[in-house]
Amino acid sequence: MVRGCCFCTVSQTSVDQLLRSLFPMIPRLLCFCCLLLSGRAATRVELSFDRSVPSVAFAAAEIERAAAMAPERAPLHIALETVSVAGGEPQAYRIERSAPDRWRVVGQGPQGAMYGGLDLAEAIRTGTVDSLKASEHRPHLAQRGLKFNIPLDLRTPSYSDSADAAQANIPEMWDRDFWTRFLDGMARHRYNVLSLWSLHPFPSLVKVPEFPEVALNDVWRTRAKLDDTFHFHGTDMVRPAMLADHEVVKRITIDEKIEFWRWVMQHAADRGIRVYVFTWNVFTFGAAGKHGITDDLNNPVTKQYFRASIRELVKTYPLLAGVGITAGEHMPKEMESKAKEAWLWDTYGEGVRDALKADPKRAFGLIHRFHWTAQSDILDAFKDYPGTVEFSFKYSVAHMYSITKPNFIQPLIENIAPGRKTWLTVRNDDLYTFRFGDPAYARDYLANIPPADKIAGFYMGPDGYTWGRDFLERHPAPGPRPLVIEKQWYSFMLWGRLAYDPSLPDAHFERALAARHPTAPAHALFRALQGASQVMPLTTRFFWGDIDLKWFPEACLSHPRHKGFYTVRHFMEGITMPGSNVLPIRDWRTRLLGRKPMVGTTPLEIAAALEGAAADTFAALDALRAAANRDAELRKSVHDCEALAWLGRYYAAKIRGACALALFDLNGDKSEHAASLRHLGDALAHWKHYAAVRDAHYVPALYNRLGYVNITALSEQVAADIAIARSWKPGTLKDDGRRSGSEKGFRK
Repeated sequence: MVRGCCFCTVSQTSVDQLLRSLFPMIPRLLCFCCLLLSGRAATRVELSFDRSVPSVAFAAAEIERAAAMAPERAPLHIALETVSVAGGEPQAYRIERSAPDRWRVVGQGPQGAMYGGLDLAEAIRTGTVDSLKASEHRPHLAQRGLKFNIPLDLRTPSYSDSADAAQANIPEMWDRDFWTRFLDGMARHRYNVLSLWSLHPFPSLVKVPEFPEVALNDVWRTRAKLDDTFHFHGTDMVRPAMLADHEVVKRITIDEKIEFWRWVMQHAADRGIRVYVFTWNVFTFGAAGKHGITDDLNNPVTKQYFRASIRELVKTYPLLAGVGITAGEHMPKEMESKAKEAWLWDTYGEGVRDALKADPKRAFGLIHRFHWTAQSDILDAFKDYPGTVEFSFKYSVAHMYSITKPNFIQPLIENIAPGRKTWLTVRNDDLYTFRFGDPAYARDYLANIPPADKIAGFYMGPDGYTWGRDFLERHPAPGPRPLVIEKQWYSFMLWGRLAYDPSLPDAHFERALAARHPTAPAHALFRALQGASQVMPLTTRFFWGDIDLKWFPEACLSHPRHKGFYTVRHFMEGITMPGSNVLPIRDWRTRLLGRKPMVGTTPLEIAAALEGAAADTFAALDALRAAANRDAELRKSVHDCEALAWLGRYYAAKIRGACALALFDLNGDKSEHAASLRHLGDALAHWKHYAAVRDAHYVPALYNRLGYVNITALSEQVAADIAIARSWKPGTLKDDGRRSGSEKGFRK
């Protein structure tokens, strides 16, 4: 054991890096650090930890970083230890306190010791270390992940690549600083699974000896202007014009690419994060035309190529935890699932078996999505898989910000095969631009996830946006753009921390906001974020479009090839989210005029709740504006909350206008007609405020599942609602009886 003394400026180098340079040959040390930051005093910490364990060393560095920013006080003595427990939970830990200034973290594995150390770092940062009590901790949900549609290269796209955010992020996917910050952020927020989704990643990740021409050197990005005409199934994600007009954004060989991704997976492992690669099928971008490879399922060369590619993926990346596969969306939809599963087994299943022959003890998971296939056919085809086969289900379809207990999974829970588990894909295609911050919603959502005997874990993320660096900001600060996980740190914190421990109280997160913005009244910021974050769930449970191309609540929009902008007529005809217990306008109208009891939440109650959320947000913002003038990040949060509050008022007025117009349609009451025009006029005024705030700080953008979204330009279509209402004739609204519209996510 060695005692060392070091002085460092934390913004320049981490304590861990400094210790490695000072004591390269000493595997374990006791370090007493007196940190000086900008000439002011700091909390002194005496740390005992094994720096040969990267996850524990990371937690130690976080403690030192927090201490460097804390006020001067009596020294703290902290030990981070790992004690192996047979059959124990490696993420579990306990915090012991033997004296007012002495803490001991004991993890049942390095991951648990890291999480306990991060707890102490947080307590130092939030000024609560003196009140920190002895405690024991185990994860509520054992596997807590992120879904990342990864734009590797023009030639090997993901599902989101026909979009501005994906194109801007292609170079970032090959940057070590990006992945260091991203993975460190995941660990801080207690995520431990990263799923990387691509249509066909193999040419950018592996060399296949039987198909040597497939591996791609360098990283390409197109310069061609993209538009909203791409196929919804991704079949034309790489067009000849895009290849003809491309730029090389990074010079790198395939061997260097392999070394890079091995490094990424090692850094992930050092933060307790397991990595999976997911694919859709059958896509051959980057390989088609070479060695006779096509996207024809009946082509024997294509099957050989996929089997060999999977084999090499498994062999090339020893730290890869598994693969996820999809029986679509480039398999014929009318194709029987038995035939799909036979193809997937002959390629993915046999490829994994080939790889594991040389390493039979290696655990390599397979996650099979329920999309476009049936459980019985999956189990029959993969009965000889040499490892764990789990399923994957879209839990809220595309809208996690809707209701906290979606019922789509119920048929699966009732019929899942004995002993099997499913992952939950928790899709966020609701909020791309703005910050979320409602711990009550997140806590309830996570608490309602079905029990662990049926659920393997979850991964959260969008299909219509890229969670890389944020390129939406209109006036970014100099230097690299912030990562989405950094910009939306509070949202990622809420979902990750509450997934590990849903008992964390609101006060915990309010203290985190206070530490981040010390000059702002934390309770006001907490209330503003919470109020603004209620807008999307309230709106989406009332107006439902199951998948991302059908409903984007930031813009009241669907893809132009679906319905485009949703008018007041669409709101009258629309359906509510299944399981939400919200009445659509047509049913509300029937019950109202028939003097029948309302058996659910009415549209007008949704409108009142939206109005209330907006009012709460605006009231809280009044207390924040002075501090926001001195705090750039706080100012951006204030703008986000203000924009969402105006959007909430817009939806409240539009719903009221649609309700009044629906009554006029049935009874011809002119007072209802006048009310509809008044409400829709209010909606237009609110939209203009929303557009002014949003577009002052964010740019319009092209999204792969929605097309080009320009909030200010949509004001014309918002105004057109008034014209629609003005010319409305009673008896126009027809009821086709349709009350459902969600994809079936599970088949036996």
